[in-house]
Amino acid sequence: MEAQDYYQALLSHDARFDGRFFVGVTSTGIYCRPICRVKTPSAANCLFFNSAALAEAQGFRPCLRCRPEQAPGFSQMDAMHTLAHQAAQLIKQAQVQDTVQLARRLGVSERHLRRLFQQAFGVAPSHYLRTQRLLMAKTLLTDTQLPVNKIALYVGFGSTSQFYQHFKTYYQLTPSDWRRNSPLQTGAMIFKLAYRPPLDWAHLLSYFQTRCIKGVEMVREQAYFRTVALLDAQGKLHEGWISISPDSKQAVLQLTISDSLEAVIPQVIARVRSLCDLDCEPDAIHQALGELANPASGLRVPGAWDGFEIAVRAVMGQVVTVKAALTLVGRIAELAACKVETPYPELYQRFPLAQDFLKLSDETFRAHNIQARKVEILRTIANLIVQGELVLDTSADYPSTYQQLLKLKGIGPWTASYIAMRCLRWPDAFLGDDYWIKKLLNVSTAKQAETIAQQWKPWRSYAVMYIWRNGACT
Repeated sequence: MEAQDYYQALLSHDARFDGRFFVGVTSTGIYCRPICRVKTPSAANCLFFNSAALAEAQGFRPCLRCRPEQAPGFSQMDAMHTLAHQAAQLIKQAQVQDTVQLARRLGVSERHLRRLFQQAFGVAPSHYLRTQRLLMAKTLLTDTQLPVNKIALYVGFGSTSQFYQHFKTYYQLTPSDWRRNSPLQTGAMIFKLAYRPPLDWAHLLSYFQTRCIKGVEMVREQAYFRTVALLDAQGKLHEGWISISPDSKQAVLQLTISDSLEAVIPQVIARVRSLCDLDCEPDAIHQALGELANPASGLRVPGAWDGFEIAVRAVMGQVVTVKAALTLVGRIAELAACKVETPYPELYQRFPLAQDFLKLSDETFRAHNIQARKVEILRTIANLIVQGELVLDTSADYPSTYQQLLKLKGIGPWTASYIAMRCLRWPDAFLGDDYWIKKLLNVSTAKQAETIAQQWKPWRSYAVMYIWRNGACT
C-alpha cells in the first residue's frame, strides 16, 4: 500500500485494517489504530507504520483513546519470515526473558535473528520485546488494579525502577501518573480483545459447546467458560478459570480472568487470541475461498488452549465420532483428577498437562477401557513435550513439527494436520483424509480431496471449517 492508500483506509475507519498498520501524527507525537475516532489528522501530518514497535521506535506514544495495544495481530500466513513470526509469538507469549534466550529457543544466532526480524518488522527483536512489555504494562495499568511493582514483574522487567525508567522514557509519564489518567476500574480482571470483523461467534461457540469436556468447559448463554493451567517462564504452575463473551457494540471479545492467574495475564491473553483465532484476516480468506465461503460469515479455525489437550482430542478422535472421542477425552480428565476451585459448580477440574498424563498408569487406562494403542501414542507425545523436544503452539515451526509428528507411530496425516491446524495455527493445513471432507466433496480418496483443495491455498484450514459448516457436521 502507498501512503495515499493508508490515508484512505484511515478516513474510512474500516475495522478490516485494524492492526494492519498504525498512523503516527507528527503534530501530536501520538500513534493510533486506523479505527480511532478522534478527528482525522491531515495527510501531511501522518506517518504510517506496519507495527506498534516501529511507531514507538520513531518516538510516537500510544493513543489513550484507541489503545494500540488492543489491536489484532497478523495471522501465520501474513508473516514475512516464518522464523521472525515464531520469535514474535514467543515474545507475545512472554516465554523469553531476553533476545539471547529467544535466539537459543529458535536455534539460531542472535545476529541471524536480528537480521530476519529487522526485515520482517522494521525493528530489532530487543526493541519489539521492550515495546510488547510496555504495551502489556499499559493494559494492566489501565484495566486492573494490580500494584505497579507486580505489573513490572509480570510483564518481564527486571525491577520496578527499570520499568519506571523505560515507561517514562517512551510514554512521557510515570506508571503511576498514567494510572491516574485512566478510568477507575471495578477490580475484576476484564480485557477487551479486538478482532477484524466479521466473526461468527455463534459458530465458534457451537464448536466449543459440542466438544465441552465435563468439569473443564461449559457454554452459558453467549459465553464460553473453562478452567486453565499453564506454566510461567520459571516453570511455576498457575491454575484458574476464564470466560469469553462477545461485545454487541464493538469488534472485541470480552475476556474475564480469575485472580489466581494474575501473574500470567500476558500468556493468558495470547492463548485466548489464538484459541479464538482473533488475528484472522477474513477478507483475504473470503477472497481466496470464493463461493465456498458464501455467505462470508467470518468463520474462525478454533485454536488450542493447550497443545497436549488437542493432541489427546486428535488421537482419541481417530476413526470415531466426535461424541465417542469426547467421552474418552472426558474420561482422561476425570482419571487425572486435577481439581480447580472456581465459582461455578460446573467447572471443578482442569485438563491434565503432559506431565500429569504421564503419572497415570497403564492399568488405570485399561480399567477404564481406553485403548492401549492410543495411550502409547499419547505417552510418546507427552514425553516429547515434557523433555522440550516437541512444541505444540504458535511459536513452533510448521514444516518440521508436522514431519516430526508423522514420524511417530500411530500418527498419520489426519492427526498431524488436525494438530497443525489447531495448535500451530497453520492456516493451510488440510484434512484430506477426513470422512466428512471426502463425503462433502464427493470423492473417495484423500488425494482427490487434496487436488480439489489446491484452489483454496493458502487458507485450506478455513476451507475445512466452511466445508464442515456447509455440511452441518461441526
